[in-house]
Amino acid sequence: MSDNLTRSKPPLSEHLETEATVVALRGELDLQAALVLTAGLDALTAGPCPDVVLDLRDVSFVDCAGLNALCRTRARALARHGRVRLVTDDPSLLRLLRLTGLTGVFELYPRLADALAGSNAAPGD
Repeated sequence: MSDNLTRSKPPLSEHLETEATVVALRGELDLQAALVLTAGLDALTAGPCPDVVLDLRDVSFVDCAGLNALCRTRARALARHGRVRLVTDDPSLLRLLRLTGLTGVFELYPRLADALAGSNAAPGD
């Protein structure tokens, strides 16, 4: 069972890139991982005007708890006059976001450089 827990927690790496904080996620973003992720993202969005880029290119699975963590992070950032950008070009994740009505909610970018530049090159549109 501990192997499943280890696999389900997405390893996080975080670094500051110009004005934005980039958080790279890997693995599965499921219920157990979302609990850990939410605590870290809550800390990142606690201050004024948080600018967070979530790099999801190495995420292999997202369930409803994972989507909730992403939505919570966006809501917290917006409440503090900040923003959250998602980086993904994964067709499965883009389809999930489209089916749940979230493609128009999140700023989506296919590459990290695009997200950092804030360009309009969004996938899935």
